[in-house]
Amino acid sequence: MKKINHKILIAFAAIMLGLISCTNLEEKVYSDIPLDDFFHTEKDVLMNAGRAYTKLQKYPEEFSLWTLDEMASDIMVAPARDDGFVWDNGRWNEIQKHQVTSTNKILTLAWGFVFEGISACNEVIYETEQSSITFPEKARVVSEIKVLRAYFYYLAIDNWGNIPFTVDYTDKQLPVQKNRKFVFDYIEQEILENVDILKDKPSPDYYGRVTQGVAYTLLAKLYLNAREWIGEDKFQASVDACDKVIQFNSYLIEDNYFSNFMVTNEFSTENIFVIPMNSIFTKDRFYWYTLTLNDASRATFDFKGGMWDEFVLEPDFFTKYAENDLRRNSFLFGQQKDKNGNDILILNESTGLMEPFIYTPSIANYMARKKWEGARFCKYEYQEGLEYYVTDMENDFVIFRYADVLYTKLEALSRLGRSGEMIGDPDLQKIRTRAGLLPLQAGDLTTSEFPDELGREFALEGHRRQDMIRFGLWGNAWWNKPPSGPNAKLFPIPESVLNSNHNLVQNP
Repeated sequence: MKKINHKILIAFAAIMLGLISCTNLEEKVYSDIPLDDFFHTEKDVLMNAGRAYTKLQKYPEEFSLWTLDEMASDIMVAPARDDGFVWDNGRWNEIQKHQVTSTNKILTLAWGFVFEGISACNEVIYETEQSSITFPEKARVVSEIKVLRAYFYYLAIDNWGNIPFTVDYTDKQLPVQKNRKFVFDYIEQEILENVDILKDKPSPDYYGRVTQGVAYTLLAKLYLNAREWIGEDKFQASVDACDKVIQFNSYLIEDNYFSNFMVTNEFSTENIFVIPMNSIFTKDRFYWYTLTLNDASRATFDFKGGMWDEFVLEPDFFTKYAENDLRRNSFLFGQQKDKNGNDILILNESTGLMEPFIYTPSIANYMARKKWEGARFCKYEYQEGLEYYVTDMENDFVIFRYADVLYTKLEALSRLGRSGEMIGDPDLQKIRTRAGLLPLQAGDLTTSEFPDELGREFALEGHRRQDMIRFGLWGNAWWNKPPSGPNAKLFPIPESVLNSNHNLVQNP
């Protein structure tokens, strides 16, 4: 069990939610209890605030925003298998080809993830502010949740542009639709008004919580995308926000790239904001092992139960890595070994012979993928004995890393024509040298090579769609994906949402 206080807070909040959801009609409805009867201590307020953080836990699931964004990019794909599985009524195919319909299940659940998070933040902020309980950290708790809400709104305008907007938990009217510029300005204002109240240095007590480092990283990313989102250049503001994070001297580039994704990655000095995961309290949340691996890989990791063999790496993305790039080990490819280091053999049903099991990065037929085709995901360390819905992954899911701050600053400076101010920075160079590569040079900061470098560094971290759009690559054709128009930069608002709120107009 990880000994991180905030993990315990989230775990207790999850338990509390579970107990409340299982009440029968004879029991109290806790939302009807006056706040002064519900909150008796500082701990009660903190436990309640944890409910907003728990909304993040759905992010890396099979049907959520992470999947929607990565599947639409050139990193992840779910081809139809030759045994007829995975096709899933064409949902994955719609996303990969940028032909998403408003009834797509993944789209609808991704929208739910974002706006349920916003709703939970609104409720927690209201309840905390209305409570008569006072303690020194109360204002900081409110500011944390306000910046967390700003993060959810950041995700909303990134993926959907014009969105329903409300920050008033007591307002029972259907929310009105606001344009990207309005919400962009709101996010900026919320961060700037609250950042100084937040905890300035990361600490075990604030692990997984919003700190000043989180807020300034979010602000830097917001400014980096301003030209695309609102037609305004805010690259210098992005540099300034990155400098705020750098000046904390609280974050370091890890010597080992994969330290950030280990089962015990709470000890990473590079991770700025994570979603704490626990095999008991966040069950059915982080289960990439079964999403990507074939049953044959159970011999490698001593997994239990069946693997779904669903998500694989797009073949062309694999070729973006040099052979000596250690980050290529984010994926399983080549001859697979059991946990004792022996070659895994599988039965060839046609010949009746046992043959080596090799994951091939190539896929011959998008509509009939073989069980050995496609490199598989292993960026996050797999602990032995995983079994879906019994023991899921305990790695904390990374949202922001210090490497992202440094590459954000570099990109912003490059767009200002000033990359020379940073290109020789030792921390920046270490991002590449720890991967076994030469440091970036000014000539690498092209509109093709630099986004490829971002893809290699942040593969499967939810960055790729946003980065490709910002570099003008989103409409290009790639493996099994035809060219797409500018409207594909935004996902449609789900049909069920439009039907329930007459204030909303569909994205073009």
